[in-house]
Amino acid sequence: MPRKPSARPITLQAEPSAASYAELQAEFIRFKKLRNLSEQTIKYYNDCGRFFADFFSEAAMCDQITEDTYYDYIEFLHDNKPNLSPATERSYLTGLRAILYYGMRKGYIKEFIIQLPKVDEVVKETYTDAEIKLLLKKPDMKTARFGEYRNWVLINYMLATGNRAGTIVSIHLEDVDLENNTIILKKLKARKQYIIPISSSLAVVLREYLGYRKGEPGESLFCTAYGKPMTTDVLEKEIARYNRKRGVEKTSLHMFRHTFAKQWILNGGDMFRLQKILGHSSLEMVRKYVNMYNDDLQNNFDNFNPLDNYLGNGARQDKISLKGRK
Repeated sequence: MPRKPSARPITLQAEPSAASYAELQAEFIRFKKLRNLSEQTIKYYNDCGRFFADFFSEAAMCDQITEDTYYDYIEFLHDNKPNLSPATERSYLTGLRAILYYGMRKGYIKEFIIQLPKVDEVVKETYTDAEIKLLLKKPDMKTARFGEYRNWVLINYMLATGNRAGTIVSIHLEDVDLENNTIILKKLKARKQYIIPISSSLAVVLREYLGYRKGEPGESLFCTAYGKPMTTDVLEKEIARYNRKRGVEKTSLHMFRHTFAKQWILNGGDMFRLQKILGHSSLEMVRKYVNMYNDDLQNNFDNFNPLDNYLGNGARQDKISLKGRK
């Protein structure tokens, strides 16, 4: 009696096609660009590929990449990049995994399962209350130059919104609506535009700043002293210089985002609004924040927004009189 055929179809893997790693990387990046991924995400994949190319020659053929190659690369990272944190290493390996799986689908690499190393969840460092108070101290408006004043406004903005650097530098003057106390965010990691509210304390700061900033609707909200748009690199350097001048050695822009999330949670803010304001596509990262700061949770706070909590709703409304201006 003949055997019954198996219900599961048998698939045969084709022999890998010929392609160098450089060709695979270029094809993968082109594929991601066609999917209209953000510049930040494209840069991330480029960096992941470049790190691997330091270990595996760009000219080498993809059919030489095996599971052993992957684990040898992890050892290479440990030996040659000892200052790489476990979380950052896992992030680079996650990007590489996407590239290699793409190569497998195209038939350039023989299939194997890519396991990512486990990473212990570490509490993300934030700015302390003492550091925030130093950073929020308003410059002497009789002697302050535009750059210092703008940086002070930026500190207020980052603490009140938790926006990423790329989002901040892409905001235009017409995106700010002080009549309704909202801001339209157009450049986000998830490439979705949405509107966030402006807290009462930030509204006071921005109204004052815009009175001095002036400018045309299409111009950047935060600009250089010459009116040019700020880049993320310029923003990072400016805030680093501002922080150190105030005696704060921490200079991370992303740390303001963590500080916002922590203070929101500690002040009793709900996860769903935090997810919306931070622009996360799911609650996964928000839950991580809650777990990180669970031991510090406190209730019965009147205000959720970190900036309002530091300054109070009755923020000072000093008249601006910058050096060289009447």
